[in-house]
Amino acid sequence: MKRDAILPQLERQSGMEPDTLTIWGRRDSFNVQKVMWLIGELAIEHRRIPTGGEFGGRDTPEFLAMNPHGRIPTIAVGDKIVWESHAILRFLAAHTRLAPFWTDDAYQRSLSDRWMDWSQTVLEQDLMIGVFWGMVRVPEDQRNWKVINEKLARCTAHFALLNRILENRDFLLGDAISLADISIGATLYRYFTLDIDRPAIPNVEAWYARLKDRPVYREHVMVSYENLRGRPDG
Repeated sequence: MKRDAILPQLERQSGMEPDTLTIWGRRDSFNVQKVMWLIGELAIEHRRIPTGGEFGGRDTPEFLAMNPHGRIPTIAVGDKIVWESHAILRFLAAHTRLAPFWTDDAYQRSLSDRWMDWSQTVLEQDLMIGVFWGMVRVPEDQRNWKVINEKLARCTAHFALLNRILENRDFLLGDAISLADISIGATLYRYFTLDIDRPAIPNVEAWYARLKDRPVYREHVMVSYENLRGRPDG
């Protein structure tokens, strides 16, 4: 089935209005949470279709026609389909052009972009894949503690760096929240709720407290991950 035939079919099935932002994903997916958090910050009218995990749907011909990787989150605005969480964050910021998540200044955008890339290629590799998956997806008596502890030591260094960056500022880039905070801040709930030893990082802790004061953070990021235990797609 061609992609241009997929969206009208899905709209009929779900009752969507044309051009409504639609996101496919489940609430306890970390990458979906980043996107939902930004959607909440931007107050974008949207519809979320539960997909993945117990909801299934990622391997259907219709979904694969939108996203050949069969992964969540995937979004659509009219006939525009976007996948990969950080690509979606950038698209939504550019699509709405709303401050503080968008600026026409390319250099200023790069300030967020570099932290977003660092988050995905460095922090998430150690924290989400190395520590979180290693603890939550694996029964305690089967965990590879050598690898977990190595990754946790790397996370300690990462958060020490963030602690220095956050000295005398409320958010990663200064006084205003940005896409940098969305991409990295989404990890904090899981980092601070895992049963692990954490060093004192007062500036990061204060940043986390400020994020928790935001209703959309509490709604979309502070979501139980108990259902992810033993699941390979958390």
